[in-house]
Amino acid sequence: MQIFLLDRFVSFSKFGLLINNPVGTAIGQKEGFAPNKGLSSWMSSFRVQAVIVALLALLLYGNTIKNEYAFDDSLVIVRNEFVHRGFAGLPDIFSKDAYYSYFNQLNTSNQLSGGRYRPLSIATFAVEQQFLGPVRNNQVDSIIAFGLSYEMKEHYEQQFLRDMHVRHLFNVLWFTLSMVVLLCFLRYVVFRGYPIPAFIAALLFTIHPIHTEVVANVKSRDEIMSLLFICCTFIFAFRYRETKKPLLLVAALSSYFLAFLSKEYAITLVVLLPLSFYIFDKDTLAKSLRASLPYLAVAVVYLLIRWQVLGPRNELSDNDIQINPYAFASSTEKIATEIATSLNYLKLLIFPHPLSADYSYNQIPYKGFSDIWVWVSLAVHLALAGLFVYFFKKRSVLCFAIGCYLLNLLMVNNFLFDIGATMGERLIYHASVGFVIAIACLLVGAVNKVATVATRYSLLAGVMVLLIALCGFKTISRNRDWKNDQTLFSKDIKASPNSFLVNVNVACNLINSADAEQNDTMRIKNLKRSISLYTRAIEMQKSYVLGYMNRSAGYYKLQQPDSMLADLNTVYKLYPIHPQLPGMYYHAGILYYELKQYGKAADAFRQSLQLYPQSAEARKALDDALKMQANQ
Repeated sequence: MQIFLLDRFVSFSKFGLLINNPVGTAIGQKEGFAPNKGLSSWMSSFRVQAVIVALLALLLYGNTIKNEYAFDDSLVIVRNEFVHRGFAGLPDIFSKDAYYSYFNQLNTSNQLSGGRYRPLSIATFAVEQQFLGPVRNNQVDSIIAFGLSYEMKEHYEQQFLRDMHVRHLFNVLWFTLSMVVLLCFLRYVVFRGYPIPAFIAALLFTIHPIHTEVVANVKSRDEIMSLLFICCTFIFAFRYRETKKPLLLVAALSSYFLAFLSKEYAITLVVLLPLSFYIFDKDTLAKSLRASLPYLAVAVVYLLIRWQVLGPRNELSDNDIQINPYAFASSTEKIATEIATSLNYLKLLIFPHPLSADYSYNQIPYKGFSDIWVWVSLAVHLALAGLFVYFFKKRSVLCFAIGCYLLNLLMVNNFLFDIGATMGERLIYHASVGFVIAIACLLVGAVNKVATVATRYSLLAGVMVLLIALCGFKTISRNRDWKNDQTLFSKDIKASPNSFLVNVNVACNLINSADAEQNDTMRIKNLKRSISLYTRAIEMQKSYVLGYMNRSAGYYKLQQPDSMLADLNTVYKLYPIHPQLPGMYYHAGILYYELKQYGKAADAFRQSLQLYPQSAEARKALDDALKMQANQ
């Protein structure tokens, strides 16, 4: 039904006029890939193209359904009490920061610059949970306090893992739907009258391996939904301009608001919508801007809601390199590194290898203006800006492509907003729409120089089959890395060996898996390696609270209470309200007690009671330790 409706929107493009079409100049020839009889007519069918795109999306990402949870899934789903409550959690999801539940468990407030108000994708997780079965309150408390155990012994833990397979299935379906809608947008708005270049651009986007993080990491459904509703906004906006039916304007404005609720990238349409009216409908600039005013009103409404919902930010996080990767950089180093890093996105779009879940401190070292790559990046992006101006005068589709790429890049390269990361593959998702539009234009323009139409199609088919094979192999194999944190970070530490975040995640996985390891020698080896990795992370940031806390857990499992207590004391100095401190001091006391060091055990139990006086367990343990100390 969805494909049929979209086909109605683009049906005119099968036989649309090609005269004075701005796409014609971009691809080099007005007649080359317009719908003709035979193969051209068959391949120009929206239904045929949509089925091919959908099947490719399902084929390339079908193996993610077997995956569990990884990376940010833990913050947004596993430790999000509002998601576990199903429908009952929806009011909190729409009235709080996206990470409110997680930060609240740490007794702190939002630490991310600007906050994150993107409730729509999180709401879909809660709706899924309602039908999968809301988690009981006592089990929610257990999950958000302790996460899920490595061995998944409890029934509700096993059920949660099975639920993740369902969530992955829905992520694939959302992605598939969005690719069909992207195809519609490309045919109906960008390549009007040129269905073959639109098809090529949609295929390139669907198969690009850099998008594996977006689909394989369930949390990144916000990216998928954002692009989906942005494309819908364009489609309905242009459809309204054609028909003047008020219902279509309502659909366009509603889609735009849903795009905002998915992710903040929708703000780029404040520029891209009037730009598209100017290029594709050949309006004057003034008329294009006037036609965009209703959409500007939607943006203002969203920003007001966002400002009202998001609470105060904890500015202590400014010195945390997990939240602020430029915490240790000078102002010139920050700017230079941001310029150089912007070029990395273009490199990964052209050659997506190797891929990594994280590129944060210190995987991308700080750079100064003496670094040649800073100037190469600056030259490349200034050249793109110059081409934007050049093609703007010609009202070329390449102007829209470059504008789409640069505007979305500005949203994520830290120039305008501190995003809490140096870079990330998921962050280039929207900008890559501009990239594939440009590549489709250039590819078709080059092939158009061939004399016969049949040869053109053969060349294009050969190139696309080769790209699908190469990208498909990379995508399917990369999807397996995203099975869970253990597979992901054990793989990515090879690609990002200097990444603070990758190192600590590998260390965390080694500690979590220690209890399940049957070979005692290997267990001790893994624990020592985890401690070494946490030590390396702490050397990068001396105030890394979680590093000290988790390293203390490693020392506990190695039965080294003195080292454990030293780390706990450091945590107490840095963050005395850490919710796990009372329990960890208690466990340190138990370890001292078992080693018959009753005086030190008593001290640890006293510290636990000081932090949590209501603990009857710690009070009894203190009494027992004092008695044993008196009898020594």
